Amino acid sequence: MQKQVEIAPMLDWTDSFFRRFFRLISRHAPLYTEMTAEQAIAFGNLEKLLFFDAVEQPLILQVGGSTPHFMANAITIAQEKNFSGININAGCPSERVQAGAFGACLMQTPEKVADCVKEMKKTSKLPISIKTRIAIDSPEDSSDGFDACCNFIEKTANAGCQKFIIHARKARLKGLTPKENRQKLPLNYPLVYKIKETFPELEILINGQILSIEEIKRHLSYVDGVMIGRWAYANPYDLSNIDMLFYQDNHPVLSRQQIICNLLPLIEKEEKPLHLTRHLMGLYAKTPLSKLWKQTLLSNKINEIENFIKKFTDL
Repeated sequence: MQKQVEIAPMLDWTDSFFRRFFRLISRHAPLYTEMTAEQAIAFGNLEKLLFFDAVEQPLILQVGGSTPHFMANAITIAQEKNFSGININAGCPSERVQAGAFGACLMQTPEKVADCVKEMKKTSKLPISIKTRIAIDSPEDSSDGFDACCNFIEKTANAGCQKFIIHARKARLKGLTPKENRQKLPLNYPLVYKIKETFPELEILINGQILSIEEIKRHLSYVDGVMIGRWAYANPYDLSNIDMLFYQDNHPVLSRQQIICNLLPLIEKEEKPLHLTRHLMGLYAKTPLSKLWKQTLLSNKINEIENFIKKFTDL
């Protein structure tokens, strides 16, 4: 089984421009869309909602939903649009997401998720994955969540899902924002390793505050893949060698300047490009040019970006 390093779906961040930007850093790491609700896919403007460029592949559509016929519709459309797979969001603890009856609250009803997977499998052969957490955090349950996680995985795997991305902490559904969930609830990487030992036939990936190449390597000793979130967004160039390290591809790594030059045709189409270029804020992170680069982008002027890349050679 090929070990995977994947880039997480992140609402308001992993749009088509960011994905094309990241493809200039890695040709192989699977990318995910922002989460799209099942109802939006059923009734929304699909050309706008699900637009992507072929260069973004492999690209997986993440869907929030819990209604079997809507989820079956979503996977049908994902296949028609040539996505590489579909991912069910069963991990986001946002109260707004819970109001739509998806996200982390689905861990409480694995049978409902299993019903969705069954209908999706009837409709398409497109690979299905589930992004989830260890378990629901509550004052009434002092366990580590292992049994609950196993129960959720067993039921949904029996329905036909063979790939699980586990954010290695519990989710608290009330009283904490998603940010506070990350800050206040502890990570438990060994539990995810134990899940892999328990389900050796399944593809198990780990997610949650992974911030270095060394950490990726360590996790890959225990699980089938690693999903990177905020680190990939805040310091994307840290990952410029992942194709060589994890995908056996020694293609020349583009410099930061080359990446910007490749993106200029997209940026130049925009009168006010900041809604695109905000995704590039971290490109010069950890370098002496970081502050100046951010100021350049905040100017919201294409000529300032062009002047920057003419003036400064890569570090």
